[in-house]
Amino acid sequence: MKYLYILVIVAIAFSSCEKDDICDTNTPTTPRIIIDFYDATNPTVLKNVVNLKVIGDGLADEDDLGTFNSVSTIKLPLKTTLNSTKYRLILNSTSTTSINEDLLQFDYSREDIFVSRACGYKTIFKLNSPNGVTQTDPTLADGFWIQEYTIETTNIDNENETHIKIYF
Repeated sequence: MKYLYILVIVAIAFSSCEKDDICDTNTPTTPRIIIDFYDATNPTVLKNVVNLKVIGDGLADEDDLGTFNSVSTIKLPLKTTLNSTKYRLILNSTSTTSINEDLLQFDYSREDIFVSRACGYKTIFKLNSPNGVTQTDPTLADGFWIQEYTIETTNIDNENETHIKIYF
């Protein structure tokens, strides 16, 4: 009898859930910026990065996004509470002789959009025009490893398209 009582309570609890009470994993949330890497000598060919370490600049160590290896595309989150996000991109991060670090700053405006009661809000971004991305080199002696970049789209509202192309 005790188990039947528990089973009835569980059944009532689950039957009272509405469709909006659970955020579907396929629901679009705050998009990350999509960066594709290309060969600077042949700009139509995607190029894999080697030991690319990405760290949120000026932030705590937990903002180390890890090391990307043998990929030509990365996705980076943008800050949803500020209008700027800075990343240190360190190429050949495991090398003892050829480490090269460039800093990219993304400047944008934000808009919060209501998704649903279960999912809450998502933030979409619009890169500032014409200077939505700024590149600097903290170690001038080594030069830029990022030879050029292009902004493909200033609207960052999904993860289905490339937002930035980097040529190296």
